[in-house]
Amino acid sequence: MTDAESELHHFDRRMVWAGFRQLAPISIFVTLFGAAFGLAAVQTGLDDSVILAMSALVFAGASQFAALELWGTQVPLLTLMITVFAINARHLLMGATLYPWLRQLPPGRRYGVMLIASDANWAMAMQAFNRNRPGFGLLLGGGLALWSFWVVGSWLGIHFGSAVSDPKRLGLDMVMGCFLLAMVVGGEKNLRMLVIWSVAAGASLLAFRYLPENSHVVVGALAGGATGLLWKEKARES
Repeated sequence: MTDAESELHHFDRRMVWAGFRQLAPISIFVTLFGAAFGLAAVQTGLDDSVILAMSALVFAGASQFAALELWGTQVPLLTLMITVFAINARHLLMGATLYPWLRQLPPGRRYGVMLIASDANWAMAMQAFNRNRPGFGLLLGGGLALWSFWVVGSWLGIHFGSAVSDPKRLGLDMVMGCFLLAMVVGGEKNLRMLVIWSVAAGASLLAFRYLPENSHVVVGALAGGATGLLWKEKARES
């Protein structure tokens, strides 16, 4: 490992703040989805403090919406846990792709930066690493931006959520997808990455067609993550 490669895992307050500022524009759209969640949670009957605590501690929009669907006088905890895990299983793939740089960090920092890993800041961190630039400032700073805007959005939804009750009608549900697609297109281009994304996409599509709801997320993440790990092991042996 060269000196330049060994410094890719380095980050400080200045880099974290730069990551925060870089992700702040896309985080504005996260605010709108947070507001939609806040409104939906109020309509489900949750207390304001519980809604804000859920957004602050869970920080996973899709699984939080899914949890509301299962909420009632008797909450099926096992079903709730399986559903949340299925929706968030893509983090397995995130951790696998970031592992070459995460392993350079002490355990406290390693799990600290991953605590607020989300789609957008993960994609930008990977893009930075693939260009031989430090990416953990983007991962942590960008995650703090996304998290704070999500919590603020949830608070706004509790009090003013009727204005954004249906963000999909405005096409806002496509913003994050288009952003991630742009990150993938602008990222590292080689046979290994093509195979990893192809395996993950193919497995996910097959699971979406033939397996129970939300299982495609788990299957795609596991297939892509396993492919990435196997490919790296072969590369080290050569």
